[in-house]
Amino acid sequence: MVAIIRDVDLTRIAGNVKPDSKKRIVLPSALVQEGGIYHIYHNSVGQIILDPQVTTPASELWLYGNKEALASVDKGMLESQSGKAIKCGSFAEYTKDAA
Repeated sequence: MVAIIRDVDLTRIAGNVKPDSKKRIVLPSALVQEGGIYHIYHNSVGQIILDPQVTTPASELWLYGNKEALASVDKGMLESQSGKAIKCGSFAEYTKDAA
C-alpha cells in the first residue's frame, strides 16, 4: 500500500471529542471543503485517517494515460512556478466561437 501519511507534522484540532448517538464526529468547517470526499483508513491501534480526494472528469482522464502529454504539462507547470512563463497576450482572435 502507498504511504498515506505524507507529512508527520500533525496539528491537534480538538480534544476529547465524542461521537454523537449515530456515531458521527463533526469536523470543523475550516477542515472540510464543500463537496469534499475522503478515503478513510484506520490502523491496529485505532487511529483514523481521513485522506481528501478529488475526482477527475472523464473528459480529462486521457491526460493521465498519455505519458508524453502529462510530462509536457508537468514541465509547463514547473516553468510557470519558477517564473519562466512568458505573457503572450490574448488569443481570442484565434477562436472559432462567435462569442
